[in-house]
Amino acid sequence: MRGHLPAPDHGVMDPAPAPYMIRVNGHLGATVLSAFPALAPEHRGAHTVLTGLLDRSALFGVLAEIEALGLDLLEIQKLTKDRGSPEPGDGR
Repeated sequence: MRGHLPAPDHGVMDPAPAPYMIRVNGHLGATVLSAFPALAPEHRGAHTVLTGLLDRSALFGVLAEIEALGLDLLEIQKLTKDRGSPEPGDGR
């Protein structure tokens, strides 16, 4: 039986944590928000915006938690130094 060759290791580590903004539909209560301890929540209109520093694995963990909770994911945005937390439809 022929085995699989391991994937090449190029010595690439996960990038450093970066600021992310994640927008979900609805106002999340304290119980649901407790699933995202590394993120700061803010209610904006009919949505909840979660912001915080996440590395790649933490980002995928948050997305998995959003899916597991059945939340309606609206937007994910990696924030840069020249971009704050934009409003929906903001053309920045």
